[in-house]
Amino acid sequence: MGFALGIELDGEGFHPEAWRRAHHAPERLLTAETLRTRVEAAENAGFTLATFADSILPPGELAGRIDAVTRASFVAATTSTIGLVPTVATTYAEPFHLSSQIATLDYASRGRAGWIAERIDDPRAAAAWGRPPVLGDDELAREQRDSIEVARRLWDSWEDDAVIRDYSQGRFLDRNRLHYIDFEGAAYSVKGPAIVPRPPQGQPVVFGADGAVDVRLIPADSVETAIEQADSARAAGAPLAFAEIEVTLDTPAATAVERFGAATPNSPARLAFSGTAAELIDLLTRLSGHLDGVRLHPAVIDEDLPVLVRAVLPALLRTGVTHRPVPGSTLRANLGLPRPANRYAASH
Repeated sequence: MGFALGIELDGEGFHPEAWRRAHHAPERLLTAETLRTRVEAAENAGFTLATFADSILPPGELAGRIDAVTRASFVAATTSTIGLVPTVATTYAEPFHLSSQIATLDYASRGRAGWIAERIDDPRAAAAWGRPPVLGDDELAREQRDSIEVARRLWDSWEDDAVIRDYSQGRFLDRNRLHYIDFEGAAYSVKGPAIVPRPPQGQPVVFGADGAVDVRLIPADSVETAIEQADSARAAGAPLAFAEIEVTLDTPAATAVERFGAATPNSPARLAFSGTAAELIDLLTRLSGHLDGVRLHPAVIDEDLPVLVRAVLPALLRTGVTHRPVPGSTLRANLGLPRPANRYAASH
């Protein structure tokens, strides 16, 4: 497996003023054309995956949002190689419906679905769901752990050959290859089986900052910390470790400093990069020796994505730091992850 490159395509970019610099009128943000154009540009450039942030709460800046799974499902039909990874929060959500959404996306994308499992610790989210607030790290961790476990069990509740399609005999389903998951948690229980057959990948790729995930999104504010966190994540059992990088690039019209000044606001859990395409190439090349991938957060998608497409990705592809996703392959395969065996396959 090579070094994987992901890009976040929610809204106009991570910078609070990104909406002022968009190359379209504000009302065009939520159109199919804007979404499709950006995802196709990322796919044509060679990105391994695109992610879509989400929340039941509205964005803080002047922006709008259609839910992440809907956006990912829409572009599934117009793309062929790029992984599609929506954020779906584990806190308050119903894991049965969540697992069905991600499984359906995996079918729509022919095996290119992922899921960013994210906690919500804002009490306003509880009010929006009509539930009592989940308080404390322990409770939030439990909800996330249970939600991922339920989804994984439901994805396995249909064996791969449960669907028969024997038209001559009028048999379409082998009931012995469907299984109850019988999950009993502190807050809920789920009987199963799923209402969607086992996804093409067996298990869509789960991303997250903690828990039983396939790809650990590590918090880091420096390269050294990112390397240390990646080693710790792998030692704790995470198959892959990705760093998060907020990117403000020099463009043909202005340098990064001229665009936003020397102090660009950034998340303390992400690396902050501001500079030229060549400098970003050097950074990613260095990280490729220690991490399995990165997720880039452009300051302004309409300004930074073209520089990534024209200058950064081609250089990384030429040097072999990263590789284009293989047509016809699943996201798991492009990340070097095996297709997992079904936990219930030998139980009937």
